[in-house]
Amino acid sequence: MATVTTIEELEIWKLAREYSREVNRLVNTDSFKQEFGLKQQMKNASGSIMDNIAEGFGRGSRKEFVNFLSIAKGSAEESRSQLYRCLDNGLTDEKLFVSLINQLDILVRKTGSLIHYLNSISTKGQKFKDRF
Repeated sequence: MATVTTIEELEIWKLAREYSREVNRLVNTDSFKQEFGLKQQMKNASGSIMDNIAEGFGRGSRKEFVNFLSIAKGSAEESRSQLYRCLDNGLTDEKLFVSLINQLDILVRKTGSLIHYLNSISTKGQKFKDRF
């Protein structure tokens, strides 16, 4: 497996970035004009996914990366719940809802796969490579 040296190389970070962009497009529509709280929560949760992937990667420790990936998955599930609130309250249509849910499904699955992989290897990461 090739060594990843920047977050821009991580597929899950790219997917999370695209998801965050899509959520921002949604919450900047007219239907969210009076939904200040939900709008901010959705922006925060979707941004938290990519931010936690980046922070965990930047820590230089496999275990810390796994921890932050777990937090990112939690933010993705929070975001999923918010999308259901949007659908239930008529803030988005079914087509966009399904598209965003599908993006989340892929992101959560791939993040889980990376967590599983990282938990199966013995590499400690850059931070601890010279420690016993």
